[in-house]
Amino acid sequence: MSFKAVIFDWDGTVVDSVEHITDCLHHAAAVTGFPTLSRAEYRNIIGLGIVEALRRLYPGLSDEQMAGMREAYSDHFIATSASHQKLFPGMQSLIEDLNAAQRACAVATGKSRRGLDRALTASGLASFFHITRCADETRSKPDPRMLIEILTHLELEPEQAVMIGDTSYDLQMAQAIGMPAIGVRWGVHAEDVLSACQPIALVDSSEALRSLLLR
Repeated sequence: MSFKAVIFDWDGTVVDSVEHITDCLHHAAAVTGFPTLSRAEYRNIIGLGIVEALRRLYPGLSDEQMAGMREAYSDHFIATSASHQKLFPGMQSLIEDLNAAQRACAVATGKSRRGLDRALTASGLASFFHITRCADETRSKPDPRMLIEILTHLELEPEQAVMIGDTSYDLQMAQAIGMPAIGVRWGVHAEDVLSACQPIALVDSSEALRSLLLR
């Protein structure tokens, strides 16, 4: 699989942050007076932009309510983020080695620009990505707009790149433009959900991912 570019989702794919995000969504609901939902419900929308995620979780939010929940989520996320920037095993070396092999690396994420920039700095990986796109500066997954913008920047066709993600939103985004995708089993969505999006492979570890991308 000699792709010229590898595009990574962030939360649940590169960084083990799913439980942290779930906690922050629970906190935002509690402090703004909305009913708290199950952890499974919060986990299921991870990968979407925060506005799209909150609208799915709490249909009918007014603009004022949305702003309040977003602020509560962001404040709690920032206050607790220092201890939640744990990279999945092997992901840092994989990204470094892809760069060494002259494969362009990118990020397509549901995070905000401010949130991703903070995460990239904390993880030490900022310099390894040629371009990053966030939900608040384009369209949220599963719309493929952020992938199209990344491909345009890199001057590549969809078949020359591969999307790596842990949710159906990642894989559907790639599927919509005919881009190959690889699902990782260590994140949010179960194998059957990922398989329904017809990825070219599903992997259990960064080593398995490495064997596909760098062999």
